[in-house]
Amino acid sequence: MARVLVTDGEHRAALAVVRSLGGAGHTVEVAASSDAALATVSRFAQRKHLVPNPLADPRGYAVACAAIAREAAVDFVLPVTESSILALHESCEALPLLAPALEAFDRIRDKELVLECAQALGIATPRQVVVRNPGDASGLECLRFPVVIKPSRSIGGSGTTRTKSSVSYANDPSELERGLASLPVEVFPILLQEKIVGPGEGVFLLMHNGRAVAEFGHRRIREKPPSGGVSVCCESIPLDPQLVGKCEQLLAQFGWEGVAMVEFKRSNDDDEPYLMEINGRFWGSLQLAIDAGVDFPRLLLEVAQGFEPVGRGAYRMGLREHWEWGEVDHYLTRVKSEGLRSALPVFGDAVRAAIGTLRRGERLEVLRVRDPRPFLSESVTWIRTAVRGH
Repeated sequence: MARVLVTDGEHRAALAVVRSLGGAGHTVEVAASSDAALATVSRFAQRKHLVPNPLADPRGYAVACAAIAREAAVDFVLPVTESSILALHESCEALPLLAPALEAFDRIRDKELVLECAQALGIATPRQVVVRNPGDASGLECLRFPVVIKPSRSIGGSGTTRTKSSVSYANDPSELERGLASLPVEVFPILLQEKIVGPGEGVFLLMHNGRAVAEFGHRRIREKPPSGGVSVCCESIPLDPQLVGKCEQLLAQFGWEGVAMVEFKRSNDDDEPYLMEINGRFWGSLQLAIDAGVDFPRLLLEVAQGFEPVGRGAYRMGLREHWEWGEVDHYLTRVKSEGLRSALPVFGDAVRAAIGTLRRGERLEVLRVRDPRPFLSESVTWIRTAVRGH
């Protein structure tokens, strides 16, 4: 059994990690930047620690986590988000991180580089133009609207502070011009991609010594926001062996060791999976993979401890899982964006989804009978935020 410090306790992926490792008998400590973080109130978290925000104060965050690791005598530190991985890598070289090497991680964060490597392997990618500097808008005539305005790196900056950039959309040239003008210089280069319309799919892999030792696939059913974002309802799906093989080759080119989410959009036009990006960390729908039979946190820890991987194994297909408050946000956003006339149809969609969840025995992500406090805490936070918003 190991003693593990899990970071980013605010995130659902961290809660899934804590439940996985704690349920397997490991001792889990949790670091978070807020008192009521999801994972810190789990029954599987032995102790919680309050630390600075890794985006706002990466150095202070790294110092705090290093002090906790020494005091608690942990065997491993498992950073969950991109910002925490960067902060701990750059400031705490001696920590026993359950994370990929910094050089590989930094390269795989570069979406332009990832797409170039993917094209060489025959993986479909969206048509795009790279805008390297503000005011440089050459080559846009080859794109069809709508387009996605995507920073090449989701998190920029270093040292004392970092910034997180999000994806936006433009439906015509004027919207694109305004969108580019609103971006700070430090987020460039920007990838302008033709928008792929279709469901999001993910290939999730645990890489070890250049090969995948565990794999899982999911499809997004609903997202927050509805136009595209984090998954609030998803299901496990079978994987195409050829696509998995190409994903393995792509990750191996980066010398990848550890978990990764290779994200695709399957086009409604040609049914082709188009690569969006690679996330070299645990993903929001991690609990679905665990419930379906692929316990990535436990397997990652076993590999780090030197145990021989047991093989890829099968998992349950067609299992659906719902992030409860994420689903509420999804339907509320639809009502706001589509107008009051859509309120009844949207409400009907929500009721049918809820009935289907009960009828088919689908899983709820945060609410667990054996570990209810994270859901109660999230509910209080959601209600307080909603009240303040009004």
